[in-house]
Amino acid sequence: MNGIFVLAQNEVAKNLAFLPKVLTSNFAKIAKLQIKEGEQNSAVLKKYIKDFNELSAKNDFVVVIGADFIDKIGFNAKIANVLNLPIISVCDSENSAKTVGEILKENKSNDFAKVYNEICDFGNFKFKISQIEQNPEIFINELNSNSVNIVTPLKFETKLYEMAAKNVKRVVLPESDDDRILKAADIVLESNAVEITLLGKKDEISKRAKELDLNLSNAQIIDPENNEFLNEFANTLYELRKAKGMDLKKAQKLVRDRTYFGTMLVYCGKCDAMVSGASTTTAETIRPALQTIKMKSGVSTVSGAFLICLDTNVLLFADCAITPNPTVDQLAAITISSANTAKAFGIDPKVAMLSYSTGASGSGEDVDFVVNATAKVRELAPNLNAEGPLQFDAAIDKTVAKKKMPDSKVAGKANVFIFPNLNCGNICYKAVQRTSGALAIGPILQGLKKPVNDLSRGCLVKDVINTILISAIQAGDN
Repeated sequence: MNGIFVLAQNEVAKNLAFLPKVLTSNFAKIAKLQIKEGEQNSAVLKKYIKDFNELSAKNDFVVVIGADFIDKIGFNAKIANVLNLPIISVCDSENSAKTVGEILKENKSNDFAKVYNEICDFGNFKFKISQIEQNPEIFINELNSNSVNIVTPLKFETKLYEMAAKNVKRVVLPESDDDRILKAADIVLESNAVEITLLGKKDEISKRAKELDLNLSNAQIIDPENNEFLNEFANTLYELRKAKGMDLKKAQKLVRDRTYFGTMLVYCGKCDAMVSGASTTTAETIRPALQTIKMKSGVSTVSGAFLICLDTNVLLFADCAITPNPTVDQLAAITISSANTAKAFGIDPKVAMLSYSTGASGSGEDVDFVVNATAKVRELAPNLNAEGPLQFDAAIDKTVAKKKMPDSKVAGKANVFIFPNLNCGNICYKAVQRTSGALAIGPILQGLKKPVNDLSRGCLVKDVINTILISAIQAGDN
């Protein structure tokens, strides 16, 4: 725990006088960050994240002071969530504290403690302020035992930039005729987190960039129909595919196609990853990759996962994009690939193998399929926390899990959800996305030796940015 969010009414802020004494007894360097009233938008929130991270890097503990919280409790709560900090609120009465607590609960914030009437209320324990002043360990112990794991969509997106910037990779974008691609490239280049290669004619790209007021001067631009790599790529593709009946003439034609050319840039190591699909189908994006880059050793199928960013946490759903009806072996491979994807993005995987049955509550061919796939996962990855069959409610709801699977390490705590087929996976992720307003990042193509990721043809600029960042991070893990 390296920080706390203070929410205090001005007139009773004096009741926080004990806090500096308590903190200085345990932390050598303490910094403060003042939240100012104003418009709550992504730019403002990103600034607070940046300021907090900078202070955290230079100090042992950061105290964030919320804006005067009369009518601003929700505003402060959301900032606390973005910073992933527990909240201590200072109120003029116990009734006020209860009201504040209800609002914090509505915002899914971490309501760590409340101060009122010379009392510090931790929820389960209440202490007089004088007791805490005499024994600061009371407060510190409660703070250290208070687990905060809030990950907002904005926090997760910020994390993607940070992860990509640690190991900068080059991502090729074949669809430079799409304004969404150019706008995303401009934003990513400005961040210095990823290097970008655009495919197309330089004069046309430069003209459109000027019309859109974009700075693409740091982007590498290659014309797939006229460049120094054509002969090398054609010969390479021919050698890779001649056993499948491809002749050199066909290879020479294919490498002039922007998707094939982009894939060859990745295969030959001139770029680290590719993002395509804004104006092409998933099949058109993935086919060249399967023909050249191919799958990782031990992986029997490519699959598509989505990171589902809810208000306060991130889940992973798979397969939601590629394999319609996987075999037992394929579903096991999808599960292991998905767990590895989760790990790559800082999620400790607890995997639910989904079914209409929990444990032995149901029977039938479909249940047996999940049972067998789960057994295969345990055989191939014995250290992976995977459980199945599980119904969705038992997988995600602790109350339901206690009734249906009380001894499970996964039930009620799952964060990786494996669907038995594409029909279930695709329907579910879109239902969650559209009804909850969740941010869905993906599909992240899993199982390829090098990252090639697909975009939805209805993608937004933000979707393109996130997919570029994810592809760069995947490339860094290869």
